Amino acid sequence: MRNYKVKKSEILFRGKVFDLQVDEIEYDSGNKGIREIAVHPGGAVVVPVKNNGKIVMVTQFRYPFQKFLLEMPAGKLDKNEEPITCAIRELEEETGYKAKSIIELGSICTTPGFCTEVLHIFLAEGLTPGNHNREEGEHGMEVFEFTLDEIEKKILAGEIVDSKSICGIQLFKLYKKSS
Repeated sequence: MRNYKVKKSEILFRGKVFDLQVDEIEYDSGNKGIREIAVHPGGAVVVPVKNNGKIVMVTQFRYPFQKFLLEMPAGKLDKNEEPITCAIRELEEETGYKAKSIIELGSICTTPGFCTEVLHIFLAEGLTPGNHNREEGEHGMEVFEFTLDEIEKKILAGEIVDSKSICGIQLFKLYKKSS
């Protein structure tokens, strides 16, 4: 149950990746507050698993950190795009692989304290290689294959710190355990 009313809400900035919304609220007690929200369309993450059991990951330069991070292929939803369509596009765009089978494992709220981003995580199997079609900001991206054990060791060693990838691996493990 909400204990506040929104007194004013406005979009202060419209960006390519997200918009910035600022809400002025008043609690039932009379106290006032400000809420800043990154309004994000969401995205899709792919856990690509090859027939030999190896999982495909990519390195991507992440501007805010000024370094490459090891991640699952992923991307932002286009306007009115279905998450599975985004997942199929991003898998091929970033890795060159196409999948015979793609199923949704679940979804995550990335930073619910200030952002509306929801990422839909998919398992892609039956991979066939092809040509990638990377965007300008994805140049320098490399494709790697690891066993699940190798990925878990990299997570524990702090070599994989990307939250969507860690969540993707956890959802994949839970899926395998339940099947």
